[in-house]
Amino acid sequence: MKDEEASKEALERAENEAEVELVEKDAFEQLKKLDASLNEKASQKVEAEPVKKPTQVSDAVKNRGFVAYDREGVQYRDPNVWMNDWKEVIEESRPGPVLKTQSARCMDCGTPFRRQENSGCPLGNKIPEFNELVYQNRWREALDRLLETTNFPGFTGRVCPAPCEGSCVVGIIENPVSIKRIECSIIDKAFEEGWMVPRSPLKRTGKTIAIVGSGPAGLATADQLNRMGHSVTVYEHADRIGGLMMYGVPNMKTDKVNIVQRRVNIMADEGVKFVVNADIGVDPSYSLDRLREDNDAIFLAVGATKPRDLAVPGRQLSGVHFVMEFLHANTKSLLDSNLRDGHYISAKGKKVVVIGGGDTGTDCIGTSIRHGCSSIVNLELLPRPPQSRAPGNSWPQWPRIFRVDYGHQEAAAKFGKDPRSSEVLTKRFVGDENGAVKGLEVIRVYWEKDASGKFQFKEVEGSEEIIEADLVLLAMGFLGPESTVAEKLGVEQDNRSNF
Repeated sequence: MKDEEASKEALERAENEAEVELVEKDAFEQLKKLDASLNEKASQKVEAEPVKKPTQVSDAVKNRGFVAYDREGVQYRDPNVWMNDWKEVIEESRPGPVLKTQSARCMDCGTPFRRQENSGCPLGNKIPEFNELVYQNRWREALDRLLETTNFPGFTGRVCPAPCEGSCVVGIIENPVSIKRIECSIIDKAFEEGWMVPRSPLKRTGKTIAIVGSGPAGLATADQLNRMGHSVTVYEHADRIGGLMMYGVPNMKTDKVNIVQRRVNIMADEGVKFVVNADIGVDPSYSLDRLREDNDAIFLAVGATKPRDLAVPGRQLSGVHFVMEFLHANTKSLLDSNLRDGHYISAKGKKVVVIGGGDTGTDCIGTSIRHGCSSIVNLELLPRPPQSRAPGNSWPQWPRIFRVDYGHQEAAAKFGKDPRSSEVLTKRFVGDENGAVKGLEVIRVYWEKDASGKFQFKEVEGSEEIIEADLVLLAMGFLGPESTVAEKLGVEQDNRSNF
């Protein structure tokens, strides 16, 4: 009996195990079928038109706003209109459905990468906080939160490349929040409402500070030290205060009177002293010994004004200029006489070639088009960036991708195509019998890694060509500050001449 019972139990156990195995097998088969079905649906979704999400609604909801609404970044005027004037190319953003919807896209991330200095905002702006205040229509409080970390949101809201947006958490799966547009809107509304007024310190410390250079760094330092009660004097070698913001950035990117000078005037009313046409260390009236004697401290904010040159045959030809010679003279003449004095390098009727594909190169394109150039070409040694992040350029790094800026839009509108050409090396400048440039000899290159793993370019044999040019603008970046002041003060410099 016992043997029969044991045999029966063993049989039942075997049957149960077989049934379980069959069920598991069937379940596995069902999972495979489900996975195949999901993949098929996913592929169908890829092929289908993506659902278009609104960029503005009448009453935006913050909860899951980054899922429901799409990005609308800084808006530009019609390039066919703006290329004919020197007004700002951006359209002013006013409080309303657009900004409420865009601020609703901020997910108030628990780990705000866009505030980290190594990948996001170098100022540490409290972005989720002012986004939330804008969403709630509490604009005055948004201004106070913005001014806690930045002195000149009117500048950064216009010309900053917005690394904060590159490291925005929403940007991992969606288009990032329009942080730059919101920042600019806050400060523009503040001036419109009369909230930006002089706020002089309650008492002075008796300390005097000299600041050499009136660019963004010099002005920000002056603003901070003046708030602490120190007596601050800013020295500028040009005839107007603002440094890069005044003479380096064209008027169509940042208005010199209504944006830059307006902010400088507030600082002057708060007690900051400004001295122009002061060539520190060169002019005996502004010797470094005198600065040392008259001040408790000297702050150097002279900027990276040493341009990178192109040492190729023909560099001495007339018509080949550094970018800042071109941009500075244009803005000065524009402010002095609306270009009627003729004291600038004109591109009118000329074949212009810009060497260098950065922001200053774009500014040269825009300026040349406004002058009335007959053609514009923009050469870049590096490869054209990809449309989206490359594998080695992951979030939250700054996305090194192909972008179309205002100057490129203008060139496309006027000449029918983007002016940029990548992986091009200039071999020499070609001149005429009068010593003026009439062209460039260039050659195509390609990039590959050498034995050490570093990228190096190689010339493409047989790809040489001559590009006609009456005006060549070198916009290849800057190497660091001039050494005059540093040498006389005994300040150490690195191999790139930085202090």
